[in-house]
Amino acid sequence: MRVFGKEREYIVHNDDVVKGFFSAYRFLSNFELGTVIYEGIKYPSSENAYQAAKSLDPKVRETFIDVTPSESKKMGRKIDCREDWDEVKYKVMYDIVLDKFTRNPYLAEMLVETGDRYLEESNHWQDTCWGVCNGVGTNWLGKILMDVRTIIVAR
Repeated sequence: MRVFGKEREYIVHNDDVVKGFFSAYRFLSNFELGTVIYEGIKYPSSENAYQAAKSLDPKVRETFIDVTPSESKKMGRKIDCREDWDEVKYKVMYDIVLDKFTRNPYLAEMLVETGDRYLEESNHWQDTCWGVCNGVGTNWLGKILMDVRTIIVAR
């Protein structure tokens, strides 16, 4: 595994855990390309779909179709979020991640291959909602991924 910079400080990939969605586990990241359809619109990644979902305006959502995941994150910081965003964002992420892994069989297979390992979006960019930074965070993305894995295995 080749890891650069700050990732070296917290990345752990072993038989029990996947902490840090890098290298062979990059596919777990919302920045990994993989078609997602959310509310009838096709996006190139789950990050694009999630950022677009912050708005209820179809024209705003469409601006997230033809940009990179990184660009979509920057754009998502600048748009006016829908009024109910804080109440719906976890369900939105769940729906998007479920679509990503059920729509893209190769990604589903790789997710299933993680077995029963604990998945954690360890990071250095201070995301303590979707991941864990410096040992602090709720790891909602990791929890959602583990739930989606359970659903796929049960099928």
